[in-house]
Amino acid sequence: MSDPRPLGVFDSGIGGLTVFRALIERLPAEQILYLGDMARVPYGTKSPETVTRYTRECARFLMHRNIKALVVACNTASALALPALIQELSVPTVGVLQPGARRACAVSVSGRIGVIGTDATIRSGAYASAIRGFKADAEVSSVACPLFVPLAEEGWTEGEVARLVAQQYLAAFDGKRIDTLVLGCTHYPLLKGVISQVLGASIRLVDSAEAVADEAASVLESSGLKSVRQPGDQHHFYVTDSSRRFAEVGTRFLGTPLGRLEQVDITGEV
Repeated sequence: MSDPRPLGVFDSGIGGLTVFRALIERLPAEQILYLGDMARVPYGTKSPETVTRYTRECARFLMHRNIKALVVACNTASALALPALIQELSVPTVGVLQPGARRACAVSVSGRIGVIGTDATIRSGAYASAIRGFKADAEVSSVACPLFVPLAEEGWTEGEVARLVAQQYLAAFDGKRIDTLVLGCTHYPLLKGVISQVLGASIRLVDSAEAVADEAASVLESSGLKSVRQPGDQHHFYVTDSSRRFAEVGTRFLGTPLGRLEQVDITGEV
């Protein structure tokens, strides 16, 4: 079986392009509709109720464009709103949290695992819970790093400012003896270099993007939804604000022009 309909992906901003890149590498025959909610980034400082409302609006926008499955490429939305989406949507829905937690448990030798994320993700305790679900005796240390999101959005991913911010946040892991760190926000892989520089090369960094792409591929295959031929239409990017900036940063990050990019208002969708 094969289903030519597009795969929907959304994030609060640019960070979800890490997941987009992993998906097109893992699923080259799929067309992807990507929504970046740039007007309301970051989600990590918002209340659970607000994050859930934003997440529903993003999902509704993509559902109206006839997607066959949805990837929630936002850790905060995955932590706070994914269960509601899974119940409400008529298509398979995959978040980033469970695949990332599973991958961290697989690569950690000592079971001492660090997690960094937005305030909302860390407050939810969702990563710690998911990790202990896969590895009951894991020792999980979690630290909120809210300034990493605007740094990534502004393109300040290296240099003195990024290094000083990383040092300030990551000092919380001193003495924890972690051997693995989960990058619990899709923006954070853009800062992977400076994070590794501060923590040291011996600590494994887990970017959930590859794990999410593997899970999405498995879900599409088992549901008979996987496309078997190259799509006729190119990928389509939607943003709720600042399409020019998204194009500049996205092109730099992906190494290729984004192609179809459209600024949209999603709040009126019903």
